[in-house]
Amino acid sequence: MTTLSDQIAADAAKPQSMSGDGVSVSNRSLADQIAADKYGRANAAAASPAKALKTMFMKIVPPGAQ
Repeated sequence: MTTLSDQIAADAAKPQSMSGDGVSVSNRSLADQIAADKYGRANAAAASPAKALKTMFMKIVPPGAQ
């Protein structure tokens, strides 16, 4: 199964719209596809509570301290 990032790369090499024999086909714009990819990645990152907790409970150590 291809990922959305792979699909965007494949669509970038193709024309945005084609027509022939009375049939017209068009793809979504690359900007829309990239926005959808970013949205999906943000949702995946937000869905992981472990990552959120890890960020909240990080210990900050000043330089030179042990």
